Amino acid sequence: MKNLLMFACSAVLLFSCQDKAQNIKIDTNKTEIAMEKQNIYQFKVEDLSGNTFDFSTLKGKKVMIVNTASKCGLTPQYKDLEVIYKEYKDNNFVIIGFPANNFGSQEPGTNEEIASFCQLNYGVTFPMMDKVSVKGADMCAVYQFLTQKSKNGLEDSDVAWNFQKYLINENGELEKVISPQTLPTDASIIDWIKA
Repeated sequence: MKNLLMFACSAVLLFSCQDKAQNIKIDTNKTEIAMEKQNIYQFKVEDLSGNTFDFSTLKGKKVMIVNTASKCGLTPQYKDLEVIYKEYKDNNFVIIGFPANNFGSQEPGTNEEIASFCQLNYGVTFPMMDKVSVKGADMCAVYQFLTQKSKNGLEDSDVAWNFQKYLINENGELEKVISPQTLPTDASIIDWIKA
């Protein structure tokens, strides 16, 4: 009798669970990953001189962010960066350089050495920030924003090499990722600046 009672209770419990399971509906087509879209204006960093640089001062401007290095085959891009900066800086455009030593130890210098190199060799006048990491566990917050779709709302990307370019629109949003090998004076970049 005891076994019969246990069997009856189990059957009722099983039937109850199956009935409830049939009433649960899961719409897998509407499953979305929660994204906290950000913009570049939330960041404050230090420049090569140790002064605070507030990205919110760039509201309304198009911005090119580029990771730089002094001992790279692409280092001559500093010249082209300076050319387009001088040509378009009065038209709501700015370039922000982030020296980084992530690729082949091609930026070994101190901030002071980097500033001197940029000035002496290329006459760089666009803002240059403190040396940072642009990949790996110690990636700086700005590059986390630039490389993670969950933060930038556009796409995930890896920084492939020195002189990769990130184009930010007038609202502080990531708009394009440009290959390191693409010159700053490429028509696609100039057209974007002028648009």
